[in-house]
Amino acid sequence: MKTLREKEAGAFEALKVAFAYKNKMQAPRLVKVAISSGIGSIKDKKKAELVGDRLGKITGQKPAKKGSKKSIAAFKIREGDLVGYQITLRGQRMYDFLEKLVNVALPRTRDFRGISPKAVDEMGNYTVGMREHTIFPETADEDLKDVFGLSATIVTTSNNKKETLAFLELLGFPFKKEVAVK
Repeated sequence: MKTLREKEAGAFEALKVAFAYKNKMQAPRLVKVAISSGIGSIKDKKKAELVGDRLGKITGQKPAKKGSKKSIAAFKIREGDLVGYQITLRGQRMYDFLEKLVNVALPRTRDFRGISPKAVDEMGNYTVGMREHTIFPETADEDLKDVFGLSATIVTTSNNKKETLAFLELLGFPFKKEVAVK
């Protein structure tokens, strides 16, 4: 079975005819994966530590703390208070995370029928949200009381939605099959 990096290297040959590429540099490539998660309750310091620890175990990299940009009195948040974590993966860690996401984590989600092809933005980036962090194998089953969600944005060099979807499908992302309505 080919790895994600090998599939990405063969993207030019596979997509050459569909998008009329003349040069290998025109083929889309993966740039980075940005993972972010909010902590929910500001008051619960243990949950904030747990979210940071779990994200570090899932990605293999220490997350950066993100503070509030401005004070909001209704939510009792002051400027600079910890509201979430963010991680940017590049290189081998990016490929390892995407392999784990596509082959292990997504199939473990409840009632999984594929990910939505509509989550591609105009710049060719794909964002997938996960409601529970427990779909990753690094998380312990006994910590089910503090479940949090996270999102992963996959940044590519493609310029439009069609190229991005064709490229990600070539890499093995399980997209939902669109059902024709009669």
